[in-house]
Amino acid sequence: MTTTNPARKRTTEMSMTTKTVPTIRQGDVALIPVSKLPAGCTEVPTDGNRIVLAYGEVTGHAHAIYDHISPAAADEIVEAAIARAKAKLWQSPTGDRYLEVKEPVTLRHEEHTAHAIPAGVYELPVQVEWDTANAPRQVAD
Repeated sequence: MTTTNPARKRTTEMSMTTKTVPTIRQGDVALIPVSKLPAGCTEVPTDGNRIVLAYGEVTGHAHAIYDHISPAAADEIVEAAIARAKAKLWQSPTGDRYLEVKEPVTLRHEEHTAHAIPAGVYELPVQVEWDTANAPRQVAD
């Protein structure tokens, strides 16, 4: 029996309109291009000076973006620099997460190759794997 995940169908429909940018993968993180942020998203706070897309449960490492804020001019206040951030992480009312990139940024991780992320909106689906009991579980890095 095949079941349809409504969220996956929505993502597929939205990504059909953004064929020019491929899905970006780094370990257990996937960035799937979508046409826009869903209504009702709220911004996810940064972790210090970085946007964390996924924390490593095994190693303590993180898939993160560090270059999301342009260097501020000497007379610019911090709030203004944050307001014009190159990238922001959002969460929808259903719990799905999205990365909004206004200017290219770099996704970094201690054990993976860095990836340039072009401007656009990306869905960050939860990556799952099947364990020996044939049940899905979230991938741990």
